[in-house]
Amino acid sequence: MAALHVRAGLDGVLQLVPVQVGQRLAPGTTLAKVAEPSRLKAELRISETQAKDIQIGQPVAIDTRNGVVQGRVIRIDPAVVNGTVTVDAGIEGTLPKGARPDLSVEGIIELDRAADGLFVGRPVQSQAYGTLSLYRLSPDGSEAQRVKVHLGRGSVSTIEILEGLNPGDQVILSDTSAWDSSDRIRIK
Repeated sequence: MAALHVRAGLDGVLQLVPVQVGQRLAPGTTLAKVAEPSRLKAELRISETQAKDIQIGQPVAIDTRNGVVQGRVIRIDPAVVNGTVTVDAGIEGTLPKGARPDLSVEGIIELDRAADGLFVGRPVQSQAYGTLSLYRLSPDGSEAQRVKVHLGRGSVSTIEILEGLNPGDQVILSDTSAWDSSDRIRIK
């Protein structure tokens, strides 16, 4: 009888008991789900195309919708499931109020930091460390001239400019392939 008395291996909060009293179970079946609220982690699902740059120890900003808490990447799942890679982030510091197990969160993983650089929104068809032609607006905004731009590091929404633009330049980021034969276009 004493061997049938089941205890969790850690202190915590009982979340789920998926079995019924008197039910027959196979060895290894989950009897209960217990979580320790003071030792939570964030599971982030990252697109497989972007997961190649993630490394253990990178800083993560985790948004619990009740506040943002800092963390670090502690594990990267080696398998790809439905086009995503699961990245576990350990939480550093105190959790915001309302943080609990199985809460939906969003996270931003800092892959690299550029202390001093020139960045623009990511143009259509741009590739990191590539070359691209963009239309740079004139100071009065009445026309745009094609300039060749050398790109550096890129993120989902921005890309670094290594050469071809200066701070304060305004460029057209949308698809301009209809005007590929023109070096200068008039803006109305």
